[in-house]
Amino acid sequence: MSFSHTCIIDAEPERVWQYFSSPGALRRLAPPFLALQPVSEASSLAEGTAVLAPATSLPGPLRGPSHPRWIARHDPRGYIEGARFVDRCASAPYLQLTGWVHTHTVEAVDNEPEGAEDSANSDGSASSTQSTAVGDHVDARVPAGFLARTFAYRYRQLAADLDVLERLRVAARERGAGSLTVAVSGASGLVGAQLTAFLTIAGHSVVRLVRHESDRPGERQWDPESPAPDLLDDIDVLVHLAGAPIAGRFTDAHVEKVRSSRIGPTRALAELVAARGGATALVCASAIGLFGAERGDEILDEDAAPGEGPVADIVREWEDACAPARDAGARVVNVRTGIALSGAGGMLGALAPLFSTGLGGKIGDGEQWLSWIALDDLVDIYAHAVVDPRFEGAINAAAPNPVRNSEFTEILGHVLRRPTVIPVPAAAPALVLGRDGARELALADQRVVPARLAELDHPFRFRSLSGALAHELGREKLPDVLPDAPVETPGGAAESSPGEPGA
Repeated sequence: MSFSHTCIIDAEPERVWQYFSSPGALRRLAPPFLALQPVSEASSLAEGTAVLAPATSLPGPLRGPSHPRWIARHDPRGYIEGARFVDRCASAPYLQLTGWVHTHTVEAVDNEPEGAEDSANSDGSASSTQSTAVGDHVDARVPAGFLARTFAYRYRQLAADLDVLERLRVAARERGAGSLTVAVSGASGLVGAQLTAFLTIAGHSVVRLVRHESDRPGERQWDPESPAPDLLDDIDVLVHLAGAPIAGRFTDAHVEKVRSSRIGPTRALAELVAARGGATALVCASAIGLFGAERGDEILDEDAAPGEGPVADIVREWEDACAPARDAGARVVNVRTGIALSGAGGMLGALAPLFSTGLGGKIGDGEQWLSWIALDDLVDIYAHAVVDPRFEGAINAAAPNPVRNSEFTEILGHVLRRPTVIPVPAAAPALVLGRDGARELALADQRVVPARLAELDHPFRFRSLSGALAHELGREKLPDVLPDAPVETPGGAAESSPGEPGA
């Protein structure tokens, strides 16, 4: 069995090849709906080795205590600099089951520019006279439909990443900024893993703050309660993402764990930033939970008053913990995150299997507002906050189009092609989360808008929920051509549609 497809992407071949060659590319291109996810990447496209490991329990013959890893070896015999590389599966039982050989090709395609030869896009980025034919040929005993879903994701991810990377390059050039050294706490989490990969591809030096002893390049040991005085030496920007997961039954112990994992460590890091006299910027995670769980139809921008409840209290203290850095003159950004949608985890990762069986439905009357954001858009916001000094203060990291729970349910069912006729009683979430947890999480009613991002003309990859869900769950059509600017513009028009959900 074999699979072949070529997609034309509006970027020069040199940029596409550089992307493939960059550390972080495999993680950025690995679909979140796959059972195997990268744990290490090849050091070279010519002859390196990449390793993927199960993210969840595997089915059938792959189930077992050993959790076999997929080892992909790059074949130097198939390597042509700037044009082709080949990876082969080299580990049991996958080699015996699939016989996987994947040939990647990169080929220039001449465009016919209109007007002057040296043209530019409206955002100042270069207008290319060449596109790239990105080709993939797979010889393997793997269903063609599955491969079509996989490569539909990869092509769109590649095109959108290249577009955002160019925007970041232009923003850095306009402000005279070069490569930065960025420290990231929580770098192994859902957001942190994608952000560190993206920043690395963008040419920045990433330092992962880890809690264990480490002498590995790119890592520094970090004690959250008492960080070393020299932890941030030579760091230009600190991105602080670490904190205990908020999901869980809202017992007193759980709420205190969520609180203590955020307030003290954030204040300690902010004091280190302050000690550097403004030489280090602080980009700190926050949450729309600041607004409280019961705001109804009120439109909540960055200036809206905080709400009430345990989560609102925690988030207010969390943002206040950044005060030492802010008072010392450092640039501080509080990224108030909405419901981040990823096929690899979080709310969507939990709901998708349930909805796939046809057992999904709205919660209660379904009238509560859900302020969502695609994971890649959240990564983009953090990346811009790192490089763009205009990002300062509170930023609502939510898509411009919040939806009601009933609409979310209907769209998710449509993307998965499953009915959504079984409602969930409003009292049911309390059985798992407790009464407070149900109110703060499952029944939260917050209509958040990203007013500050609109002022900054920040583009979104996904303004529509259906496009975000189709991308994260592998329900996009396999594209032949991806035109320029696949990122959706602030005005709302998508210059490159994510496509209707595929089979």
